[in-house]
Amino acid sequence: MTTENEIPRDGGESAQPPLSYKYRYKYLHKYADASEPGTGPGEHEAHDSRDEKDGHGNDESARKKGADDKEQNDKDKDGKDGDRKENDKKDEQDDPKKKRRKVIVLSIIAAVFILAGLAWLLLYIFVFSQRETTDDAYVKGDMVTISSRVAGTVVEVNVEETDRVHQGQVLIRLDPVDANVALMNAEGQLAQAVREAQAKMQQANQADAAIPQRRAQYEQARDEYNRRHPLLERRAVSAEEVDTGKRQMQQAKAALDAAEREAAAAHAQVDGTTVENYPAVIQARSQFRNAWVNNGRNAIVSPIEGYAARRQVQVGQRIQPGQDLLTVVPLADLWIDANFKETQLEHIRIGQPVKISTDMYSDIDYHGKVVGLNAGTGSAFSLLPAENATGNWIKVVQRLPVRIAIDPEDLRKHPLRIGLSTDVNVDTHDRDGRVLSDTPRNKPLATTNVYEQEMGEADQHAEAIIRENTVDTTPTPVPARRGG
Repeated sequence: MTTENEIPRDGGESAQPPLSYKYRYKYLHKYADASEPGTGPGEHEAHDSRDEKDGHGNDESARKKGADDKEQNDKDKDGKDGDRKENDKKDEQDDPKKKRRKVIVLSIIAAVFILAGLAWLLLYIFVFSQRETTDDAYVKGDMVTISSRVAGTVVEVNVEETDRVHQGQVLIRLDPVDANVALMNAEGQLAQAVREAQAKMQQANQADAAIPQRRAQYEQARDEYNRRHPLLERRAVSAEEVDTGKRQMQQAKAALDAAEREAAAAHAQVDGTTVENYPAVIQARSQFRNAWVNNGRNAIVSPIEGYAARRQVQVGQRIQPGQDLLTVVPLADLWIDANFKETQLEHIRIGQPVKISTDMYSDIDYHGKVVGLNAGTGSAFSLLPAENATGNWIKVVQRLPVRIAIDPEDLRKHPLRIGLSTDVNVDTHDRDGRVLSDTPRNKPLATTNVYEQEMGEADQHAEAIIRENTVDTTPTPVPARRGG
């Protein structure tokens, strides 16, 4: 008889003593082998037959056997871990150079991180804290809108987008028929006004010449009356003749007064004037000048140097005064509006140097300087400004446009375009400058003289018309006749 934890073995005296069941389980678990030394197929068959005879056996014995197996496995694992740790300690004790090498490597890594942190701190204190940067910056410039000053039909377009445009160059021409007719009419009115002015002056001279004649007639009538009136007492003349002489004297006196008043009225129109500054001539000259300018305005010219853009006009199109036709952009005068956060504006001053980089020229840096800070944020001047008093307020960091002038030489070498994005870096080391400008501009921002030329040409032609219609009004003396 054998116990339940023992396996019957045969083989005579040379056979090994039977092993308990838990040691057999450990052996199988460790080596993953169903066979074990000293056992044969007969032993397995005997064990199986014994299990069939004994049935399931006692449940409590099975649980106890399982607990013992688990405890043994845990001990085996702990033993293995302990052996491994002992081996590691032994390796470390056997290799002190390896331990020293590890300490050196860790020290070097720590030193590198410390030096990197120290370098970053110094870089921030002496460089980064003295800079203000933003990529919310864009190239800006003037955009001169070309429009017509008179109504008309387009008959010629001389430029296309991207073309170079010179100051005074004719960009668009309108149909000149209506303007030419109006100019001819104004020219005739000016000539007529000049001649009427001369006639008025001659009328004044004529009125002056009539005064001596009327005065002589009055004096003659007066003398005749004075001679006849004493003869009435001596009845040398009739009373009727005396009355007739008196009436003739009174008529001559009235005619003299009328002539003097007519002369005064005539002189009131021409005294203190010449043909050129006679009121009617001035008015006609102004109308001629207007007609001349309107005729010249059929040729729409560029007021500045630049490049054509946004062409919206076509040949045959009927346009009205003030209608946008195209845009001229002077690329030689550009600037940058950098929108800095309000938390970045504390140390920005007028005159501080700026380094500018663009995506268009990635390997080129532009140079510039701060020329001013805008008077309000972008949201304050927007079409629909925020209403923060409505109750649904949410704090948003605002941005203020800062204008930066670009070095003209850099701009000439590497032209930019309006609307390009840039990165700006403002050097704020010098913080003694002004935040806002305190002096007004003492010269015009931009000027053009192309329209003054039109006025000058109109005046020249008006003077020519006045000279052509001015005649010599000096009377020619009549030679005295001899004999009877």
